[in-house]
Amino acid sequence: MMSEESTDTPQTDPAQAAPVGEDDWAEAFAEEQQQQAGSASAEGAAPETPSTGGAKRAAFGALKPGSAEPPEGSDRLDLVMDIPVTLSVELGRTKIQIKELLQLAQGSVVDLDRLAGEPMDVLVNGFLIARGEVVMVNDKFGIRLTDIVSPSERARRLT
Repeated sequence: MMSEESTDTPQTDPAQAAPVGEDDWAEAFAEEQQQQAGSASAEGAAPETPSTGGAKRAAFGALKPGSAEPPEGSDRLDLVMDIPVTLSVELGRTKIQIKELLQLAQGSVVDLDRLAGEPMDVLVNGFLIARGEVVMVNDKFGIRLTDIVSPSERARRLT
């Protein structure tokens, strides 16, 4: 058995409630402005204009021709000098099947597409920029650049 409760306030379903229109927002802003105007006039300040909705207009200086240029004496490359990039050296590549990959063990030999003594590719963020030969410097591997890829060649490889 259900008990009925009586309340003085009507229960409304939010889905059935009337949508808030622009008139409701305008009334709320006008009411807020009247309250602000009342407190501002009590303090001796001028009330805000209703056309700006209580916001103040920002003041910006006039733009001058060439103002987007860097100041004289600064180098444009300074803006990118601290951006990190990934430099990698590629010994060679090959394609193998997954079953061959799973059979690899310590001591396995994988044939690459390069010949012994052929220059290595130097890549920056995956793009070829140079070729070189492997050298040993203080017990560490390094690469001596033997050929730099020209900008036109780099652009041709991108397409």
